[in-house]
Amino acid sequence: MRRDSPDRVQGKRFPPDDPREWLNRARSNLAQARGGAQIAGVYLEDLCFNAQQAAEKGIKAVLIQYGIEFPYVHDLAELLGLVKQAVQEIPGEVQQAARLTRYAVVTRYPGLLEPVTREQYEQAVALAEEVVHWAQEIIERGTREQGESSAGDA
Repeated sequence: MRRDSPDRVQGKRFPPDDPREWLNRARSNLAQARGGAQIAGVYLEDLCFNAQQAAEKGIKAVLIQYGIEFPYVHDLAELLGLVKQAVQEIPGEVQQAARLTRYAVVTRYPGLLEPVTREQYEQAVALAEEVVHWAQEIIERGTREQGESSAGDA
């Protein structure tokens, strides 16, 4: 039986103040949100939590990219409000991800809300995908620009 090394499974690690590390964590949560529905016994509420975490970490990656300090909160609307300090326009789909905030805490505990439906789960994953894709574009653009400015300094 072949085992993947931790590096192969986890990918390259970056320092915690590097937006690429936050983006990697967002991708990890998104992969869990996507793939968990195929595993027997996994609650959709837990997968929605992973979708929320993917969006949250994607937004925080963008905040780090722009040098904006953020509180350790789960409120995506609050975090997106901070992003508006640096970004002219946030795509509507990304703004809609604020709806994922409800999955940050309440759905993780039995009985506090009605069970999540398959449709709600699919919407949560789609919103998280939008945020992670948006964050990835910003981080990659910033990384390219930093590389170009470093090359110009040489």
